[in-house]
Amino acid sequence: MRETSCRSCDATRLEPVLSLGEMPLVNAFPREGDPSGSEARYPLDLLMCPACSLTQISETVPPEILFQEYAYFSSYSESFLRHVESLVARVVQERHLTSQSLVMEVASNDGYLLQYYRARGIPVLGIEPAANVANVACHERGIPTLTEFFGRELGLRLKEQGHRADVVHAHNVLAHVADLNGFVVGMRELLSDEGVAIVEVPYVLDMIERCEFDTIYHEHLCYFSVTALHGLLARHGLQLRDVERVPVHGGSLRLWIGRGDPSPSVEEAMEAERRWGVTERAPYVRFSQRVATVQRDLRELLRGLHAQGATIAAYGAAAKGVVLLNSIGLEKGIVSFVVDRSPHKQGRSLPGVRLPILPPQALTERQPDYLLVLAWNLIDEIMEQQDEYRRKGGRFVVPIPEPRVL
Repeated sequence: MRETSCRSCDATRLEPVLSLGEMPLVNAFPREGDPSGSEARYPLDLLMCPACSLTQISETVPPEILFQEYAYFSSYSESFLRHVESLVARVVQERHLTSQSLVMEVASNDGYLLQYYRARGIPVLGIEPAANVANVACHERGIPTLTEFFGRELGLRLKEQGHRADVVHAHNVLAHVADLNGFVVGMRELLSDEGVAIVEVPYVLDMIERCEFDTIYHEHLCYFSVTALHGLLARHGLQLRDVERVPVHGGSLRLWIGRGDPSPSVEEAMEAERRWGVTERAPYVRFSQRVATVQRDLRELLRGLHAQGATIAAYGAAAKGVVLLNSIGLEKGIVSFVVDRSPHKQGRSLPGVRLPILPPQALTERQPDYLLVLAWNLIDEIMEQQDEYRRKGGRFVVPIPEPRVL
């Protein structure tokens, strides 16, 4: 379904930013034997709302198609687990959480975060719509999990049932939500009077400044600024109390949301965005131009290596990798295969380009000359894991913010 008004403020004048054409769904991994051309494709066009600064895509794919069965499991990134474990330790200390507290997470995935609260004896409740992922959280980690989509109705129902949370986590989910206003209302209803919601979202300024165009895909409906979030929350009686920048996922915002006065960090961030031009067209035009340059340079680099007789594989059957490879128009056969640590992806193929997905040991078995790092945000972790491949002479191609060989 194509949207004609802003997902946050309902303004109808949206400025076009970038078109990536028709793209497959990034987590719909074809199985062996699925016919070529059977994958659904949808337009992937990026727009910006000058009224509230929210950057967003035009197409809404029904969430039942995207998330009922999901191939992304958060626990397969060691660096992300360290990220949330340190956050949990901080929250427990600062919020004085005890066995009488309640922590909830919306889009709790496989229990990757809530497991650290549970280990400290703090009651938890997860909300995760993907049944296959929620099953792992329940049965392998003992995390009680509701298998539902979260929004206004579920928030109100949980409140009526007596579930009031001292802490609500929502990491990398707000961008997936079509009804932003309903989600915020539901989150407000979950919070106890003194409760805090901790929300992490990729930061649109980082995406643009670092040319992270491959983080644009159909699951990510929105790309947030502090300015856009401040207006969205205020509309529903919540305050953006503090904001931090964190390095995960190529650059994200960590937001502390509740009732009460904001810290100076909020106004400082909004002032920096005003100076940057968050509601003006110029930064987005420059972004579109840089995307075309990166796509061209990466295509020429890979073609050149292949023409010299080099073999090339890819690392990370990540969503961003699907967008990257489908958008640059690379000829079949230049990249031979992709490896990924998740057994839930192995044995399938990368959407659109149909590269077979193998376990990481295929790298040392086949020893390709170059490894295109599709999960470039985890480059340090990947290079450490693939030390044997590197010692045997393997080299790494990092595509973002500009193609380079390590």
